[in-house]
Amino acid sequence: MKILVTGTAGFIGFTLAKKLLERGDEVIGLDNINSYYDVNLKYARLNELGIAKENIEKDSLSQLNYTQSTKFNLHRFYKINLADREAMEILFSSEKFDVVVNLAAQAGVRYSIENPHAYIESNIVGFMNILEGCRNNNIKHLVYASSSSVYGLNKSQPFKTSDKTDTPISLYAATKKANELMAHTYSHLYNIQTSGLRFFTVYGPWGRPDMAPMLFADAILNDRPIKVFNNGDMSRDFTYIDDIVDGIIKVIDNASQHYKIYNIGNNAPLSLMKFIETIEEKLNKKAVKIFMPMQDGDVKSTFADTSDLINDFKYKPDTHLSEGINKFITWYKKFYR
Repeated sequence: MKILVTGTAGFIGFTLAKKLLERGDEVIGLDNINSYYDVNLKYARLNELGIAKENIEKDSLSQLNYTQSTKFNLHRFYKINLADREAMEILFSSEKFDVVVNLAAQAGVRYSIENPHAYIESNIVGFMNILEGCRNNNIKHLVYASSSSVYGLNKSQPFKTSDKTDTPISLYAATKKANELMAHTYSHLYNIQTSGLRFFTVYGPWGRPDMAPMLFADAILNDRPIKVFNNGDMSRDFTYIDDIVDGIIKVIDNASQHYKIYNIGNNAPLSLMKFIETIEEKLNKKAVKIFMPMQDGDVKSTFADTSDLINDFKYKPDTHLSEGINKFITWYKKFYR
């Protein structure tokens, strides 16, 4: 298949692109490489795909220039902003994809309070350009990233895709809910198969530096205290990156319904304190903890009901927390030290 993967400089997009390339798919990567977090990490991910920083081409108004991978013959990369309507139209019309996987977005719950305009530009305008590209170029299947944050103030757990999701408590969550509604409209009007994936907390090698695993590991190794929100009384459906990517690929390969939303997570929440203890164990070093109140836009607990993904695709994440953290810490020490 010829697959567009947006966000290939990002954590999940990079890992997915690499897995697809290794199995023989043609993958067109896209990212704007913004500075929300360390761009050196983003360029390092791209380099693993054979896209060297110094080779990345910039587009012009008349045409798009791509960078050919030096590691994978079937991989090309475009540096494009999703919100650039003209560039996106040229990309879709020239490349003619079979499947589109949209993982590019302005991420981060707390940052959406500080910089809301970035979320509208990337997550709303950018997603609109993705949908229009699919409509105008006969794309067979659109798979896109939603988020567990859409459940907002929902008190019932585990979170089910049938639950109401009309109480988001961050702009990030609101944009992800908007994506689901926009996808439903395009599925209905233009007969496009769309699959939305509500990601729960993903961790592993090449992860984001603004997420808990990286923040904790960096602070502990450098003798800085870690911030533990809600006084540690929190839990997350922590899911290892390889399990997440396996689930995405199952959805890519087996579009089962006209419009579908899936939870994708571990289906087994763990306490934040247990997560910290496991990192301490793998680092062989105790953390100095500063206990703090709940942050605006955050939720106490997440727990994914993944029964639809299990029933439709036999999805079964099988990476134990200890194994996943060990792989993450091994990568972290190698990459950062």
